[in-house]
Amino acid sequence: MGRPATKPTELKDGYYIEVRNKNQKTGGIKIRRDTEEQMLYALEEYKKSKDVTVLGELKNGKMMDLAR
Repeated sequence: MGRPATKPTELKDGYYIEVRNKNQKTGGIKIRRDTEEQMLYALEEYKKSKDVTVLGELKNGKMMDLAR
């Protein structure tokens, strides 16, 4: 094992959702999809058994608004 990273990780461009176990306050994971349709499909699948939060679209290192 090495030492932990000191530089924060950079996220790739795409659409992100955060998934965590039901009734859990911390420890969610971020899931990236290339298109909004894929993200919405993943949202429906994970919603059955997990708490899901839509984070939005990341473009050039900045979060963009999904509302159009």
